[in-house]
Amino acid sequence: MHAVILAGGKGVRLRPYTTALPKPLVPIGDQHAILEIVLRQLSSAGFTRCTLAIGHLGEIIRAYVGDGSQWGMSVDYATEESPLGTMGPLLNLRERLPEHFLVMNGDILTDLDYADVLRRHRDSGAPLTIATYARKVHIDFGVLTTDASKVVAFTEKPSMDYRVSMGVYGLSRATLDGYTPGLPLGFDELVLDLLKAQNPPHAYEFGGYWLDIGRPDDYDRANAEFTTRKSLLLKGA
Repeated sequence: MHAVILAGGKGVRLRPYTTALPKPLVPIGDQHAILEIVLRQLSSAGFTRCTLAIGHLGEIIRAYVGDGSQWGMSVDYATEESPLGTMGPLLNLRERLPEHFLVMNGDILTDLDYADVLRRHRDSGAPLTIATYARKVHIDFGVLTTDASKVVAFTEKPSMDYRVSMGVYGLSRATLDGYTPGLPLGFDELVLDLLKAQNPPHAYEFGGYWLDIGRPDDYDRANAEFTTRKSLLLKGA
């Protein structure tokens, strides 16, 4: 099984942590880098090959990870000379990838079963599988519904439930056909193109533990919770 980890972002939201360190190498809990945790999880799930798409401070990631042998994996690299979006780096890698593979951000902390995501993607026959998570958004204002100049409804500080992308995807190589290597391609653009073509992605609903370390609040929470959740996050690793 092959995974592609997107690790080329600048981590602007996590400054000053990311001034000298690339975001995937910021420490969690007892000094584990988030990327190390992800690689250990992938290896434990049965992934034997991984491609790291690197850009900003990529040489530090390369020096830290090496060939991946310390985690029982074979790791290679793809370097972005300019930002290519979420899916753009895959276009340059297309010929190096198997028919079905996992794509994920390098800054998430979760106990998601990565192997099951890829397995369900293969079985679904969908062009893209998106791991999804339920998020509750609290609005700290009174929300008005208006019709022209009239207020027709009012809700005081409502909460709204959404299913959001976790930043983990199962992808088929053929889904990338028709896109030009070297040009930017965002996840949003790919999804909208698939919906327009009436070839919708498959949703993999997940209800376990997930934090987006690129968000400062989630990063602080991850550091506070890692010690108590370490056995869950690194089970079998």
